[in-house]
Amino acid sequence: MDSGHHHGTASARRGGSGHPRRADAERNIAAILAAATTCFGKNPNASMTEIAAAAGVGRVTLYGHFASREALLSELMERALAEVAAVLDATDLDQGPADETLRALIRSSWQLLDRNLRMLHAARRALPAEAVHDHHVGILSAMERLIARGRQEGAFRDDLPSHWLVGTIYALVQAAGDQVEAGRFTSEEALGALEATLASALRRPPA
Repeated sequence: MDSGHHHGTASARRGGSGHPRRADAERNIAAILAAATTCFGKNPNASMTEIAAAAGVGRVTLYGHFASREALLSELMERALAEVAAVLDATDLDQGPADETLRALIRSSWQLLDRNLRMLHAARRALPAEAVHDHHVGILSAMERLIARGRQEGAFRDDLPSHWLVGTIYALVQAAGDQVEAGRFTSEEALGALEATLASALRRPPA
């Protein structure tokens, strides 16, 4: 994973006994993250100079907390996906029909991701594929567990490996976001297409 998050928080804590300095650092980090969210929401190609100006800090301060644009995007992606992970943590993945649980999770996750599509699009372009995947590990693990239960219940196909089914979900969610970002779908249309395509792709074939 990118170390930008840890660098930023570590910088904030190194104020030692100088609490005002630490408080200033924490305020700066909060301002930078808020400004970056807004800037990337308007323009995935937003520069560090634009973000510093929007945050009301100098470039030196910005780079002191986030060593690169990639580090900043990594932190923003981590925070956005943490919201999705919180939904997963709050959901009992062992209750109810697995296909209905998955459908509900896709819908609730999409509502969270939809707010951050441009930022996530920028992060996926800027970060190495391995780093992007690392941010999703917890979410993918939960999906794999749900897929395994659905296969046992007969709701999901078992003629293909579970890792392929999880990868299909991951790829289709990203594709839906890309279609919205490209202006080909509204958010509602993308969610509808995502749900319909996943239902078809995961359904157990007739005997």
